[in-house]
Amino acid sequence: MLSVSLFTTLTYAKISLPEIISSNMVLQRNTKVALWGWADAGEKIIIRTSWMKPKVRITAASSGDWKILLQTTNSKMPQSIWISSNKQTIALGNILFGEVWLCSGQSNMEIPISGYLGQSVYGAQEAITDGANDNLRLFTVSNQASLTPQNKLGAYKDWQSASAASVKDFSAVAYFFGKHLQKMLGVPVGLIHSSWGGSLIEAWMSREALGSIKHFDLNNVDLKRGNRFPTVLFNAMVNPLIPYTIKGAIWYQGEGNISQPKLYKLLFPAMVSDWRARWGIGDFPFYYVQIAPFGYSKQNRLDDPNNAAFLREAQLQCQAIIPNSGMAVTLDIGTEDVIHPPNKEAVAKRLLYNALNKTYDYSAIDYSGPVFDSIYTKDDGIYITFKHAEKGLYAFDKLDGFEVAGADKVFYAGDASIYHHNEVFVKSNKVSSPVAVRYAWRDWTVGTLFDNFLLPASSFRSDNWDDAKQSE
Repeated sequence: MLSVSLFTTLTYAKISLPEIISSNMVLQRNTKVALWGWADAGEKIIIRTSWMKPKVRITAASSGDWKILLQTTNSKMPQSIWISSNKQTIALGNILFGEVWLCSGQSNMEIPISGYLGQSVYGAQEAITDGANDNLRLFTVSNQASLTPQNKLGAYKDWQSASAASVKDFSAVAYFFGKHLQKMLGVPVGLIHSSWGGSLIEAWMSREALGSIKHFDLNNVDLKRGNRFPTVLFNAMVNPLIPYTIKGAIWYQGEGNISQPKLYKLLFPAMVSDWRARWGIGDFPFYYVQIAPFGYSKQNRLDDPNNAAFLREAQLQCQAIIPNSGMAVTLDIGTEDVIHPPNKEAVAKRLLYNALNKTYDYSAIDYSGPVFDSIYTKDDGIYITFKHAEKGLYAFDKLDGFEVAGADKVFYAGDASIYHHNEVFVKSNKVSSPVAVRYAWRDWTVGTLFDNFLLPASSFRSDNWDDAKQSE
């Protein structure tokens, strides 16, 4: 191993790097990773690494930009990089090769292990106590907004090893995801956290991606409330990270967009497609969390046009639209009066199951609860069939949350039971000829239907009615 001397980049230095590229970083293993930066126009740059014998030579463009792809390995040893011009050398040390994941969204992704004021995260004390792990590295983008795309971050927490201090203030969902991934794979894991509570999905989209779907105006924008405005978080909190090579992304957002499910179904796939195109590494894995039940409305009615079940449905449908994606259902772990459910480790593990099964080829690991497939009528009731229920359906107690309607589109509570292990039968004495069924179709509800591995089913409906009514 070559010895490393770390140099501070002085004001006269001609080479500068994006903040994400620094000592202690994790580079995606066994692939070509991007290094980039800025220098004087035409500056000749030499790059040496501890794992490659040949030097790499590159010349900065007339704009001063430079970029190079370097092949990494599966080595678990700390590595070093030296970037030199004729005036300076920047030395980067203690670099690991591993799995790199981007973690983004709004407050349910942002909430740290230590929680918010009066809002706890289950297992926080144990996570902090057991947090020390040099093979888990954390990088946090601080909240910031910009009207134009930025190349550099205005504020951030640099790469650091997981420790009691660093874990305490890091995203709980991201940390638990990375902790269990690192343990499962036995390789270093790097987590890049970039989220902002209360943010709309429009804020995380580029001008080009969003502008192709809806008109927006950024005149007279007050960036003190930057999480609510189109493109400004993409500009300041995502664009400076591109093209840092990642394995995939996890996403927890949607609460800010519950009133526009049809629009969300357009925006979310467009955002993912745009991010992937800008990173230029193909359709990298994108796993996301379906928003949890919460008492958005005191009425909590099925026929409320802002019923959050419609947004949950849009997220469910996005799985078929977004290639190489997967969704973690949280229908059983919401909280009626707090929009931030405390069981963040369960959320992270459900994201992890998607990643392990789909990205890392652990086919024995179940990643999805039952998914509504079809219905048929018989015995004055409705039988519901499911996909992803190979080992059958399960309920801890009585099935609840099922409603049926006839041709009048009025829904009544139904009595539900598991039939032959893999179907659900629903019936109501008030509906003689049922034609439609819904499950957990409320803002606030508690999921009662699971598969045999205790992964919950999403809320669903067999109809597409916008004018359905709830019985009084």
